[in-house]
Amino acid sequence: MEEEEDKLYYSPLHSPSAPPPSSPAARLSALLEEIAAIPDFRNSFRKLLHALSRRIKLLDPLAEELLDKGSGPTPDPAVQRTLEPLLAALGEAKDFLNFASEGSKIYLVLEKEAFMKRHQQVISQLVESLDVITYDELGISDEVREQVELIHSQLKRAKEQKNNPPSEELHRDLLSIYNNPYEINLDEEILQNLSDKLHLITISDLKQESLAMHEMVVSTGGNDPGESIEKMCMLLKKIKDFVQTRNPVMGTIGNPNVMLPDAKMKSQVSVPIPIPDEFRCPISLELMQDPVIVSTGQTYERVCIEKWLASGHDTCPSTQQRLAHRSLTTNYVLRSLITQWCESNGLDPPKRPAPSSLSSPRTDLDALLVKLSSSDPEAQHSAAGEIRLLAKRNAGNRLSIAQAGAVPLLKDLLFSPDMRTQEHAVTALLNLSICEENKAGIMTSGCVPGIVFVLKNGNMEARENAAATLFSLSIIDENKVTIGAMGAIPALVSLLSDGSHRGKKDAATALFNLCIYQGNKGKAVRSGVVPLVMGLVTDPVGSMIDEAMAILAILASHPEGKIAIGTAEAVPVFVDTVRSGSARNRENAAAVLVHLCNGEEGGKFLGWAEECGLLGPIRDLAVNGTDRGKRKAALLLEKMSRFLVRKQEESNQETGSGSGFGLGRGSGLVHELVEQSQAHEDV
Repeated sequence: MEEEEDKLYYSPLHSPSAPPPSSPAARLSALLEEIAAIPDFRNSFRKLLHALSRRIKLLDPLAEELLDKGSGPTPDPAVQRTLEPLLAALGEAKDFLNFASEGSKIYLVLEKEAFMKRHQQVISQLVESLDVITYDELGISDEVREQVELIHSQLKRAKEQKNNPPSEELHRDLLSIYNNPYEINLDEEILQNLSDKLHLITISDLKQESLAMHEMVVSTGGNDPGESIEKMCMLLKKIKDFVQTRNPVMGTIGNPNVMLPDAKMKSQVSVPIPIPDEFRCPISLELMQDPVIVSTGQTYERVCIEKWLASGHDTCPSTQQRLAHRSLTTNYVLRSLITQWCESNGLDPPKRPAPSSLSSPRTDLDALLVKLSSSDPEAQHSAAGEIRLLAKRNAGNRLSIAQAGAVPLLKDLLFSPDMRTQEHAVTALLNLSICEENKAGIMTSGCVPGIVFVLKNGNMEARENAAATLFSLSIIDENKVTIGAMGAIPALVSLLSDGSHRGKKDAATALFNLCIYQGNKGKAVRSGVVPLVMGLVTDPVGSMIDEAMAILAILASHPEGKIAIGTAEAVPVFVDTVRSGSARNRENAAAVLVHLCNGEEGGKFLGWAEECGLLGPIRDLAVNGTDRGKRKAALLLEKMSRFLVRKQEESNQETGSGSGFGLGRGSGLVHELVEQSQAHEDV
């Protein structure tokens, strides 16, 4: 594409329409909520984007704790100063993720290099913002600090990793059609490959892609940005024609080229402005003023679909599918697109009509709860899925759903024989648990046994979300005790062993949080977690070293954990980590070594560590490490100095040397270590 290098089209739709909340904590919470509400990424960068979004969402405990602390009428300048870079970085991340979710899938692949560069810039900005956070000024608890530092280390690792863009074959196939948009005879295999890998399979997918291209035009002020978008529209039309040929009943999405108004022609000749088919209501065929989405995903003018429903119909007019529910959701993206299209073409934007009395959100929610409690498995499945989506959107929905009494009904569905219903139920509880006010209700309703059941027996996505739910609930200290007593820890260890990559990440995060409570550490050790995390530490891929080292550091303080780690004979691994690991992993490795070197067998581990060359790395950590790393290094230096003194004395006794003779270079080393340990006693 002949565009400015590394430029990505960002739509003005993603700019905030309202001023941000005044306090930094409220702004942080609002940003995280907006990022959590971004729809899933159905494009060729899905895995990459999901990883970034998931890491950002793990900052929720920080926002919740800062909000819980409260603030006066004037924000604390220290808190504002330390959070400002993070707020700016999250704002950039939100815009990027919004663009990636709603933007043109075709454009993302064509501009993959610019997209990947922007992805790395977003991660770098997040890392830099966390580098400068002053935790003492925030005054947060140690466990939340540990969580933020864990996310920090994950982002740093992601920054260092080389992420692979979409396959070269996909890029090549896309370019072959893009560069020859008027070629008639195209290879059907190429078109099938593009349709599958770009996730342009259904009428909804194709319509969204068409709207995304139109959004790019709108973002340029309504003028044609050049030949590139016209060729992209031709490319989309070829994919659409191919898909429609394979499935003739799926309908049409209109001609994408109507989205490219020729400004010069309109200034010279007065011609009717064609309305894009995407902006017409399928019932009235008129320009929509208040577009709403029904349960099948189709969009209609609110007044028209309300009249359709009021007349007794329970189907979607376009697809003839039976509606799972009668809820209507405003299509904000399409409404904004219509408004901007009107403005760019010199037309008055449509005025949104007054709210109709035909719909009631609470009535719709009550109807969903009736379906949840019904004996019809299909009704339960669809209702749980809808509540899952409603709970994902915003905090108001989460409160309303819980207050309406959904939690006990969702709890019962955790034991449903239908795995998809299980998945919807546990994910709905996950989304509800994000709201602090809902955590206690979920716990008192007795949901934990059901969540553990899904963690053991559900499909992979359900197991992943069950682990994430347990992590979310375990933010409250007393919940750590209850969750640990309900058998969650062995199930999490099992997911850590056989789960997907995301599942292992969710299990590790939940285990770390639960093991902050001393009583859960022994359960984790007895469940076999130590050999598993040691395997993650030594894994050549190294994608979970940060989580594994954090778990080992917290288990090493428990007697059973210390024995299990010592039995793993991993001292060389820890010494190597102190030598060349990340800052966070170096301090965790030093923390493990401190615990191993305590007690009766401490001398054995000190001797082993000395043989592995610990002295040089631990000296460096004592000077250049994090604050916690320096403290652990000082303790190790002190233990090592005493160990070497005893070793030298034993050697002198064996050789018959006097205490003042025969020490040579070894004596100087001992004295140096003693001085270093004394110098770091107050660190």
